[in-house]
Amino acid sequence: MAFRKKAEFILNHQPDILIIPECESPEKLKFGNSQLLPTDMFWIGDNKNKGLGVLSFGDYRFSLLDKHNSDLKNILPLKVTNNSHSFSLFAIWANNPKDKDGCYITQVWKAINHYQHLISDEKIILIGDFNSNKIWDKHYRKDNHSDVVKLLENKNIYSIYHHYYQEQHGQEQFPTFFMYRKEDKPYHIDYCFTSKDFYQKLKSVEVGNFSEWSKLSDHVPLIITFDS
Repeated sequence: MAFRKKAEFILNHQPDILIIPECESPEKLKFGNSQLLPTDMFWIGDNKNKGLGVLSFGDYRFSLLDKHNSDLKNILPLKVTNNSHSFSLFAIWANNPKDKDGCYITQVWKAINHYQHLISDEKIILIGDFNSNKIWDKHYRKDNHSDVVKLLENKNIYSIYHHYYQEQHGQEQFPTFFMYRKEDKPYHIDYCFTSKDFYQKLKSVEVGNFSEWSKLSDHVPLIITFDS
């Protein structure tokens, strides 16, 4: 939250695209004297202080892929284009308290099934805060973390982090979230899943460290770099 007070820290990394869960609405965002200003933005939320924002800082432009399912309000299916590239991007903040059937990873499960006609094994990224990890699997359900991973793998879509570090789900060495900003409460709950053509062009995966980012958020950034 209060992204306007923190933007400069992530802008130092000169991002092409940012996905910001718990992001303020566009009218509240300010970027101070930064030379890096968003060229396009998509935002959705019921609370102007806390929605889901997708920001471009280059020539990428966003448009909705299909009619947005308001029942899955914090999962945005977008088309991303510039003069030479086009791909699908699902920006995810798996948090919908109004859905009593499941407000976290169930949201991702439902979205994959609802938008299955848009989710293929070519040029797609699903990225954001999934609020989930295999360690919390409830095996009596059919929509736990492992089921989501398997559903995407069946479409040849894989987690970039796990591909890069050669780790298994539930055994991540680098956490992305520190509950209550406590270093002794680390969890890995933020992900970037891509189709094969993206992970073949992968250059690096970086996870922010606790000491640098804990003063700003209970999450640290997940920074993915692809070969252009």
